[in-house]
Amino acid sequence: MTVDLAWIAFSLLLLFLGAESLVRGSASLAVKAGLSRLAVGLTIVAFGTSAPELVVSVKAALSQQGDIALGNVVGSNSFNVGVILAIAAIVCPIPVHRQVLKVDAPIALGIALLLPLLMWNDLLSRTEGLLLVAGIATYTWMNLVLSRRQLQAGADDLEAAELPSVSRRWSVDIAYIAGGLAVLVLGSRILVENAVSLASELGVSEAVIGLTIVAAGTSMPELATSVVAAFRGQSDIAVGNVIGSNVFNILGILGVASVTSPLTATGIADMDYVAMIAFTVLLLPLLYTGRTLHRIEGVVLLAMYGGYLYLLWP
Repeated sequence: MTVDLAWIAFSLLLLFLGAESLVRGSASLAVKAGLSRLAVGLTIVAFGTSAPELVVSVKAALSQQGDIALGNVVGSNSFNVGVILAIAAIVCPIPVHRQVLKVDAPIALGIALLLPLLMWNDLLSRTEGLLLVAGIATYTWMNLVLSRRQLQAGADDLEAAELPSVSRRWSVDIAYIAGGLAVLVLGSRILVENAVSLASELGVSEAVIGLTIVAAGTSMPELATSVVAAFRGQSDIAVGNVIGSNVFNILGILGVASVTSPLTATGIADMDYVAMIAFTVLLLPLLYTGRTLHRIEGVVLLAMYGGYLYLLWP
């Protein structure tokens, strides 16, 4: 078990480094292509921090380990709100952008409600996966349109300090992207293999490992991004990163994973879907209270996640 934990810790480090490299290269390349920094922050940075979840879930799907692939997404969505957003709020109360309240949070809730309906037969087919991929394409396009309008209105308030620096050469960006993807693939392979081994040694299901260790580990880039953003007072990044990642996790990650190989997952219990939906539902009134996520609300979210873990582990 000690060996498995050591390899898991090493794989999480690889996933973090790979995601950082991927985000840095992609963001720099996008800025060179003429996208606003706001558009880059809301799309590439938010989705880039979910790259570990994507690679891990696709690898698990190809290995016919659907419980890990689905558990990674369901667990990550609960972790994103119950831990990452909670810690960010405890670090610094977070003012919430009007767009998040009116557009992104309701979309995240609708998609969270959709997932258990799609999984009613414990199967996510290629056709359903294609519909999810179409959904993330539409969501991305919508955010780009909204960000352009904000840019035209003079609302592009993201400074260079909040995003990865822009390199001078395209070749450097491409090297960052290629290197980040290679490290992500290696890290995901090590993580999945040793997570399955650990589940066997602990006598728990692959679903539980996917919902906890794998989900928390692959969410480390989101944690780092949101906490740093909270320290810097960049509330839009702190909140948008979490909500955008939750949307991408279901539409993008499960969509791509199930198109790659149809997902069969029988170990994800109703309680796990209920927890994911409950965190998303609770997020709406918390964000609406004075349009600020306060420290005490962050503590409540953290306590709720602790209660969920208590119920989850045998």
